[in-house]
Amino acid sequence: MVTLNINWTEFFIGKEDWVFLLEIALRTFAMYIIILLGLRLLGKRGVKQLSIFELVVIISLGSAAGDPMFYKEVGLTVPVVIFGVIVLSYRLTTFLTAKSQTADDIIEGKCTYLIEDGEFSIDNFSKETLAYDEFFAELRQYGISHLGQVDTAILETSGAISVYFFEDEKVKYGLPILPHLFDASCEEITSVDNYACCFCGNVMELVPAEKHICGKCEHASWVRAISGKRIT
Repeated sequence: MVTLNINWTEFFIGKEDWVFLLEIALRTFAMYIIILLGLRLLGKRGVKQLSIFELVVIISLGSAAGDPMFYKEVGLTVPVVIFGVIVLSYRLTTFLTAKSQTADDIIEGKCTYLIEDGEFSIDNFSKETLAYDEFFAELRQYGISHLGQVDTAILETSGAISVYFFEDEKVKYGLPILPHLFDASCEEITSVDNYACCFCGNVMELVPAEKHICGKCEHASWVRAISGKRIT
């Protein structure tokens, strides 16, 4: 019969003594204060809305804070120096982005128009690592049921999506983004109606045929377009 010979003291505490647990507690509290000071020095924007660079800064701060909490050979001076360099680098970067549009474009990136006049901006959309399902889910959070309700949708540098709507009287036929409607796409058209291209959102009145090619993107998958107004 196999028996387990487990040293429960090492299992829960490790090979260090109880005194080191107290040291860990003190180190953790000290790093907590340093992190708070570091985030305070980054400014309100650095905490409220993270850009790509700001996310790198936060990850760097977290990485620098971890080791001193439980490695006794790492003193607290090391993370303080690292935090100082990170904060100064952040301040320098924000200064450059404020003074130079080129520097801002390189570091922060540019906003991207994903929808214009109720249709996908294909060239822009293809540059972003954003799946249709993910994008449709974002739009549905605004109460949108089809692209004909949307004048413009912009992917901001922060990753948020800004949406501008058509006035109710200007809503037109558009690509439905509700799952049960979008999933009803087909290539063969069996009746005359307004159809939206599943790839680009281009709306055309189609007649019965085995296949229609979209004049905008040259795809051939269609779904019946809808024109309902947005309910707010």
